[in-house]
Parts: sequence; structure tokens; C-alpha cells
Amino acid sequence: MALRGSLRDFTISQLLNLINLANKTGMLVVEGHRETAQIAFRVGKLAYAQMNQEDASLAGVLYKARKITSGQYRSIQQRAAALTDKELGLLLINAGYISQEDILFNLQQYFIDIIQQLFTWADGIFHFENDTLPPENRISVQIDLENLIIEGTRRMREWELLKEEIPSLDMALKFTDRPGGNIRKVNLSAEEWKVVSFINPRNSIRQIATATRKTDLEIRRIVYGFLQAGLVEIIRQVDVAPPKPQMRPFPTDNRDEQRSLITRLINRIRNL
Repeated sequence: MALRGSLRDFTISQLLNLINLANKTGMLVVEGHRETAQIAFRVGKLAYAQMNQEDASLAGVLYKARKITSGQYRSIQQRAAALTDKELGLLLINAGYISQEDILFNLQQYFIDIIQQLFTWADGIFHFENDTLPPENRISVQIDLENLIIEGTRRMREWELLKEEIPSLDMALKFTDRPGGNIRKVNLSAEEWKVVSFINPRNSIRQIATATRKTDLEIRRIVYGFLQAGLVEIIRQVDVAPPKPQMRPFPTDNRDEQRSLITRLINRIRNL
């Protein structure tokens, strides 16, 4: 059975329900406005997911989860690029860098996060490729879809609320008069403090999200919390002033020629 259509007619919840109940095996490809997700299922369970061309390898997932450093990530890419994820995983486990449980947990969380992002997509097209499995060099998992559907439905309702409160990420933020020096008394998480450090009328909310590596949902959730606490206001982004033109250097480094040029320039001004 060919499965293709639009998210306006068939929601992510309905798609996952169908795949779950029919025990489908294959690859669901969802194309949004700016992003494309590929999600693989095996007998109705989530097995693998990738967003756009993002590095969904084990090294990429562990780096995103901050389980390995940028130096270790580059080293793996350079020296172990030919290894499959299973081979790399065994090397990391045997070297004592990480446990098997940590590897599986981080992969599962990475795939689940991609699925949950899809619940915030209102527009897009999709098609399901029967019996298409994840790349052979990747580690697949088995995650039941029931809890994902329940959590995703809750997230959809939250997303609709947040879009009403923060309709555009191209607006900026400014601190209200209230916090001042007392903002440090507010109990903020480390991720919220990161966002606070970028609050400036010149920075749009979208730019802050990019700088702090937050999804649209995550940045809206944090900003909504700030709004509810009365810490910030939403304003139009202040245009950044264009850079001042720089003085052109003398066309020559010879001091005598420079003095001659200055003298001629002064004489020309006097004759105007």
C-alpha cells in the first residue's frame, strides 16, 4: 500500500498510529518547509531517524550529547571514518570512554527528539518507502511508538500555545525595568542563563536560538517562561548600524611622496 500525502490532511500522530497498528517496516520521509526528516521503522517500532544532512552517526550523536569533545569527534572522523558505528561503539566501550547503556540511551534520545520535532510541523509532505531499512553502518534501536504518540500529542498542544504567545522568532527581547540587578536572584537553569546572555534588542529570538543551539520549540519554551516571570519584553529587532567606512591608506609608503600629496590636497581645497 502506497502511503503518501500532506501533513494538512494526515497528522504525524495519525501516521505513527498507522505504522504502529499495521506493524509497518520501512522509511518515512517527511519534507517540511526548510527541513527533511527520514525515520525508519522495523515491525511498527522506531529504529532510526535523521534530520536533513545532520551527522546521525554514533560519533555525531555522542558529540551532540556532549559525551565526546570536539577534538575527539574530529579524531574519530579522521582516523575511524571507515569503521561502522557498531565497530566504533565496541572500541569506545573497550577503551572505557562510555558504556553500552550510554550509547543506546543517547541514540534513543536523539531519534526520539527528531520524532518530537515533527509534531510541531503544520505543513509538509510525506511518503513511506516499504521495507527500506536504516543504513547498514548505523546502530538501530527498537522503541515503542505508543508513548511517543502520547508525548507528541501533548507537545502539539504546547506548541500551539507557544505560537500564540510568541508568533514570530524574528522579534527581539529586552529586559523589563523590573529585573535589573535582581535577575541573579531568579532560579534559572544553565540553558536559560545561556539564553539570557544573548538578550539584546539587536539579537532576534531566532538568532539567539541558533547561537545557543536550541530548536524552535525549546527557545519558545524558555522565552515564554521569561515572559511569564516578567523578566523580558518582546520588541522589534533594532537594526545593527552599518560599519563606518574606513580611511583609505596612502597610495604610497614614501614619506616625501605622502607630504607632497598632502600639500597638493591642501592647495586644492584652498582654491575651491
